[in-house]
Amino acid sequence: MKTKLIAAFAVCSIFAGPVMAEDMKSLAMEGKGVIKAFAGTLKKELVGAMKSGGPTKAVKVCNIAAPEIASKVSADKGWIVARSSHKLRNPANAPDDFTRAAIEDFLAREQSGEKAVDLVKTAIVEEDGKKIFRMVKAIPTGGLCLKCHGGKSVSAETVAVLKEHYPDDQARGFKAGQMRGVFTLQKVLSQ
Repeated sequence: MKTKLIAAFAVCSIFAGPVMAEDMKSLAMEGKGVIKAFAGTLKKELVGAMKSGGPTKAVKVCNIAAPEIASKVSADKGWIVARSSHKLRNPANAPDDFTRAAIEDFLAREQSGEKAVDLVKTAIVEEDGKKIFRMVKAIPTGGLCLKCHGGKSVSAETVAVLKEHYPDDQARGFKAGQMRGVFTLQKVLSQ
């Protein structure tokens, strides 16, 4: 009897591993779709603002529209969607422990030569008795981003608007391609 239980456990373990890996892969793909929905909508708003009013109008989009877009995508997709960074612009976007650890890992990997566009961390964690799929993906700095997140390329007018909306802004000095923050996602799997 004992041998049959051990054999049954071994067979279940063999099959459970790939199923878990497939679940993780499926959740990661779904998470990428959620990021695409959020980032795509935000980028469209930012490009429109840049065309109609330049970087100073884009700052206002990030200040007002970005949290609204995150809330809408969260509600539509059934995920919690947010942004964070190691150099915060908005203190309300401070990372939790999981996201902070991912950011620190990404920074080390970037220093070792990995590109920000490739940096992703996924895990299933238990928080408050719930199983939660977590996903953190680096946001590389694009050319458009440099108007507000660059170094000397940020105009004095934009700096003034940034100070008005974000008095403790740290989110400048980035170069194209460099990680300037992360998308951080959560999906509750079980209660």
